Amino acid sequence: MLRATVFLVSGRVQGVGFRAHVAEAARAEGLDGWVKNLPDGRVHVHAEGDAEAVRRFEWRVWQGPPMARVDDVASEDALPEGRRGFRIA
Repeated sequence: MLRATVFLVSGRVQGVGFRAHVAEAARAEGLDGWVKNLPDGRVHVHAEGDAEAVRRFEWRVWQGPPMARVDDVASEDALPEGRRGFRIA
């Protein structure tokens, strides 16, 4: 079943390779979407694909790369955008 989820990630998640980590995790799970930094220091992620893959992806978002510190991951269902591939914005 196709699922799309938006994640807002807070903590030390900018300048530590977090977007690259997220993109690698998304590609490993076969997800489509994008990730970008927000001006307030959070990271915004849109991921869509198989529901189980999105759940596994969320766990990897919580882990972050070694230099990151993830304090919170807020998530909500979203409408699929129909994009192909996963990009860093």
